[in-house]
Amino acid sequence: MAGLKLTSIDKSYGDVDVLKDINLDIEAGELIVFVGPSGCGKSTLLRMIAGLEKITGGTLEIDGLVVNDVPPAQRGIAMVFQSYALYPHMTVFDNMAFALKLAKLSKDEIDTAVRKAADILQLTPYLDRLPKALSGGQRQRVAIGRCIVRDPKVFLFDEPLSNLDAALRVATRLEIAQLKESMPDRTMIYVTHDQVEAMTLASRIVVLADKGISQVGTPLELYETPQNEFVAQFIGSPAMNLFAGEIVATGERTSIALEGGHGVVQSAYPSQEGDLGAKVNVGIRPEDLALTDDPENSYTATVDVQENLGEVTLLFFKPDSPGAEPVIAKLPGIHRGLKGETLNLSAAPEKVHVFRDGISLLYRGT
Repeated sequence: MAGLKLTSIDKSYGDVDVLKDINLDIEAGELIVFVGPSGCGKSTLLRMIAGLEKITGGTLEIDGLVVNDVPPAQRGIAMVFQSYALYPHMTVFDNMAFALKLAKLSKDEIDTAVRKAADILQLTPYLDRLPKALSGGQRQRVAIGRCIVRDPKVFLFDEPLSNLDAALRVATRLEIAQLKESMPDRTMIYVTHDQVEAMTLASRIVVLADKGISQVGTPLELYETPQNEFVAQFIGSPAMNLFAGEIVATGERTSIALEGGHGVVQSAYPSQEGDLGAKVNVGIRPEDLALTDDPENSYTATVDVQENLGEVTLLFFKPDSPGAEPVIAKLPGIHRGLKGETLNLSAAPEKVHVFRDGISLLYRGT
C-alpha cells in the first residue's frame, strides 16, 4: 500500500502558470478522482505524479519518499492512457507480458502474473487473440491488465473511457469499480471530465479550477454541501439552478426574496443580522424542486419548454436576462400539459443553498 502527499505543487510553462499551490494527501488504498473543466490541469497533475511532467515547485511524496527527481520507471506507478496503445501484432497475452519480459522475469512468473490479471479482468478466453479481434472495452481491459501484471503501488488512469461509446463506458466503469474492490490495498488516481464516473467510482473527488483545488470531498459531500458556486454547478446533472436574490430575514433560517418577482424562499443555512439586505445567489438543484399549491416560500415562473423523458419530466423556465441559463425543474414521473403554465415550485429549506461572493454561507469564515 502507498499513499501520496502533494505539498505546494506548482506547474508552469515559462511565464504561464498552469497549477499553483496544490496541497493534497491521498491515503493508501483510496480511489481519488480528479475532475474539472477542460484546461484546468487535471491531466497535467496526473502526469507530474507519473513523472512524465517536471514539477516546477513543491514536493511529491509516494510512500513517504520524495520522488520529484525519481524516473517514472522507479516510482512504483503504472498508467492507463486514454488511448489503448496496444501492440497490434501481439496477442493479448504478449501485450500484457511485454513489460515483464523486459524485466527478465522467468517464463513461469510471467505466465502466473498474466493469467492472474486476465482472470481479474475476465480476459482469459481472449489471451490468444490479437487486439483487432477485441471490442473497445476489451482492449481497454488489456491496457489495464498491462498495469496489473507489474503490481504497482499506484494506478493512474487518464480518461480511460473517453474513447468508448456510451454503453461500453457504463460496462467498463463497472469493471473498474469491481477491479478496485478486488485490489483494496492499491491506490488509484483517476482523471475524468465525466462527473458520473467521478460520482460512482471515487472514494474522494478533487475538483480543480482556476489553477488550484476548489474542493475535496466524498461524492455526496460535494453534491450535498458544495463550498462554492463553481462546485455546486459542476457536480450534478442538470446543473444546480442559481437565482439572484436579497436576504430579507436572518437567523437559523434565512429568507431570500428572488429577483424578478419570482417569490421568496427559505434556506436552513444560517445567516447573521449583518447579512440583512445582502445580495446573494440562491442555489437549488433541479431534482429538489417540487410542485406546490402554496405561493408562499416558493419559486414562481412560467414553463417555457417541457421535455418528457418517461422516468422524469424536465421543465425549463425562461431566464430574466438574455444569455442567462434557464431554470430547470426535474420532476419524477410523467407530467402532461405544463408548457405555458405558471407554476409554484418549492424546495425543502435544507436543500436551498445560499452563496455570498461565490462562497456558501455554510463555509463562510472557515
